[in-house]
Amino acid sequence: MALDREQMKKLLEERGIKTPAELEEFLRDVAREAVEICLDGELTAHLGYEKHGRTDDSAENARNGYGEKTVNTKWGEIKLHPPRDRAGTFNPEIVKKRQRDISGIEDKVISMYAKGMSTRDIRDHIYDIYGHELSAETISVMTDKVLDSAREWQSRPLQKTYVIVFMDGIMDKRRSEGSIKQGTVYHLVGIDVKGKKTCLGLYVGAAESAKYWMGVMNELKNRGVEDVLIFAVDNLAGISDAIHAVFPKSDIQKCIVHQIRNSLKHVSYKDLREVSTDLKTIYKAPTRDEAERALEQFAVKWKRKYPYIAKSWYANWAELSTFFKYSSALRKVLYTTNIIESFHRGIRKVTKNRTIFPSEDSILKLYYLAIQDMEKRWTGSMLHWTSIFPEILIEYEDRLRGFV
Repeated sequence: MALDREQMKKLLEERGIKTPAELEEFLRDVAREAVEICLDGELTAHLGYEKHGRTDDSAENARNGYGEKTVNTKWGEIKLHPPRDRAGTFNPEIVKKRQRDISGIEDKVISMYAKGMSTRDIRDHIYDIYGHELSAETISVMTDKVLDSAREWQSRPLQKTYVIVFMDGIMDKRRSEGSIKQGTVYHLVGIDVKGKKTCLGLYVGAAESAKYWMGVMNELKNRGVEDVLIFAVDNLAGISDAIHAVFPKSDIQKCIVHQIRNSLKHVSYKDLREVSTDLKTIYKAPTRDEAERALEQFAVKWKRKYPYIAKSWYANWAELSTFFKYSSALRKVLYTTNIIESFHRGIRKVTKNRTIFPSEDSILKLYYLAIQDMEKRWTGSMLHWTSIFPEILIEYEDRLRGFV
């Protein structure tokens, strides 16, 4: 069990600690004792019996004394005596055989947290392996250190130009002011001129208003973004006005998938397939002119039963139809949600065990860790980029002269 305050006070008094040097020596002793206890616990689990508990002398493996190694810790070097087994099959986890530095023990906890394990899961996992209990408070303190890195990442400098910036959100439940509320974490995923993806930022406490999104756009500009060729966004309140105010040259493509979902939300089940098929003739049309004719036909056909659908498409048509000026490869990138859905899967992989977040900080640190893990795999250009980028160069030649 973790030492409580009185136990720790008693130990410090017994050692007569007065100086920082004496405190460091004490912490080294504590670290050595704790690690050796964990190592003994691991060997017990490996052999299947407690020390001095073997009754069958014919067993294939047994304890075989202790070795000696010096490792580095946060408090300086300590000399350990790791236990050995006769068969040489014991491979400890807390301090591996050739490991000489154990100062990153917190990194192990953070790594488990980044994989989606709760503080309770981590505590139980450490106890099951090492027989040593970490309090939930200790684990929270360790993982809270991620917040500084997350905030530094959130304000890091960005590239001058992005070809496409996608914006979307993931809904969650969080505690706020003593009650549980539903919230949305918005995120920006940028595609640079080399076709590489990166998450530009997270917005945990977002409010859907032109004023809020204006602040987000200005933040991008302050972090070094001078131009975004295309914004692919959901139909968020005030988002288009904010983009036009800060990046007046940018094209805006509103998400077709979200538009379709909103259109079908109140459609009767018996009409669902037919309405879906008719909508497909609009966004799958080969040209904008043909798409507009298909929209007119849709409006006439369904004006009595579902007049709100065509009305919504007409109201947003200027920004729903942007992609018609591009080739099929680039259209597919813009009107599908493949890139965003891939991002969402990576986030949900580590948040699936979190039914309720205790705070906005807990959301930020877990999302940040998930993104760091995802971006390790985002090493190459997006699919078909070599055929897409020449088209981008022609369409935006005056704004991409430095990249030719």
